[in-house]
Amino acid sequence: MWEKIKLSLARFMQGRYGADSLGRFLVWAALILYVLGMFIPSYVGGLFSFLGAALLLYVLFRMFSRNTARRTAENAWFWNKTAKLRTAFSQARVRFKNRKEYKYFRCPKCHAWLKLKRGSGEGTLTCGKCKHAFKAKA
Repeated sequence: MWEKIKLSLARFMQGRYGADSLGRFLVWAALILYVLGMFIPSYVGGLFSFLGAALLLYVLFRMFSRNTARRTAENAWFWNKTAKLRTAFSQARVRFKNRKEYKYFRCPKCHAWLKLKRGSGEGTLTCGKCKHAFKAKA
């Protein structure tokens, strides 16, 4: 029975765009808006709930769309716009993971992240980006 349902769903989705990272982001945004709408009284809460429902409808439209070129372009635009934010989060995660092994510093000129091994005492750090040298104590 499940195989039949699975095959019919696969046949239905054939040639359609499906889910992507923009769609997942929009689903989370819709859920947050919808939950906020439940807790905020008056018409503002209703507006949030309406916007959440509208976003979910847009996600469904994108998933079932057969215009894959347009949906791919939208997803590429989303990836380009969020590249800096995704890079910052991934670097923050690495810094947090290595916080016991390294001490991290910001370059005073260009604000790039630099690291110094903990326990190595005072050292001179040279920024790889702007070549500014400064002293730091680990």
